[in-house]
Amino acid sequence: MPLENLYHDILTQVGENPDREGLLNTPKRAAKAMQFLTQGYQQSLNDIVNGAVFTSSSDEMVVVKNIELYSLCEHHLLPFLGKCHIAYLPNGKVLGLSKFARIVDMFARRLQIQENLTQEIAQAVQEVTDAKGVGVIIEARHLCMMMRGVEKQNSSMTSSVMLGAFRKFDATRREFLALVKQSS
Repeated sequence: MPLENLYHDILTQVGENPDREGLLNTPKRAAKAMQFLTQGYQQSLNDIVNGAVFTSSSDEMVVVKNIELYSLCEHHLLPFLGKCHIAYLPNGKVLGLSKFARIVDMFARRLQIQENLTQEIAQAVQEVTDAKGVGVIIEARHLCMMMRGVEKQNSSMTSSVMLGAFRKFDATRREFLALVKQSS
């Protein structure tokens, strides 16, 4: 059954008339939106990176901050949105700047929980760059907590994953955290 038909059924089940003027094309639009919001399932890390890993003698921390993200909570199919900060210590290779945002989007455009999203991004950056260490922090607001359930409008969640030197060395982790705090 096409996704469009399922949205037609959902409208009926919630007590709406999918044949009324304002809803006539809603099942089609909702299906198209859901396909866009979950397009990460059709993407691979190799396709996203597309060879944009370059030789470099840089061995100092690289930080990419405030990468916007939008995802869907796998428990309620409601959005969560926020920002992602990524840092890594190059080990002879650097990754093209736009690829960080593409990696975030690839994993965010799947049904997710924030903890797993953070882990998947960190592991992907580690895999692609073979870095000495990777740190990822995500700060997000979850509509499943804001619109339903406990209805807490000002709540947010922060998750982090530290790999390699970011996990092993407190000074490396502190440097990353300090850089993220600067004008975030």
